[in-house]
Amino acid sequence: QLHLVESGGGLVHPGGSLRLSCTGTRGPLDLYAVGWFRQAPGKEREGLISISRGAITTYYLDSVKGRFTISRDWSKNAVYLQMDSLKPEDTATYYCAATFDKDGDYHSPVAGEYDNWGQGTQVTVSS
Repeated sequence: QLHLVESGGGLVHPGGSLRLSCTGTRGPLDLYAVGWFRQAPGKEREGLISISRGAITTYYLDSVKGRFTISRDWSKNAVYLQMDSLKPEDTATYYCAATFDKDGDYHSPVAGEYDNWGQGTQVTVSS
């Protein structure tokens, strides 16, 4: 069973940047599509962006386009979420999730379609 561990969250000022990491253990992450989700208090979990096994990137939230970038490092069994120009409304717990990507082009903003989840990392954007 693939196990995911997120890291890199923290407190940042508006306009700042953070890079979140999602590292796979107990299995090769390169067989999976990986998505990043976030959940703010009192709100539903929302899909932000995903990257397929074939490194195809898909955005699901217009408000992060041009500010967030997803990438994967095959050698480190990891996927990253680079977040720039952060805003207070980006404050949330961020989760990475993975699902087996048979054809290399899987993408979905639906949380229920991902089988493996990390524990989440808190991102707070505040002055």
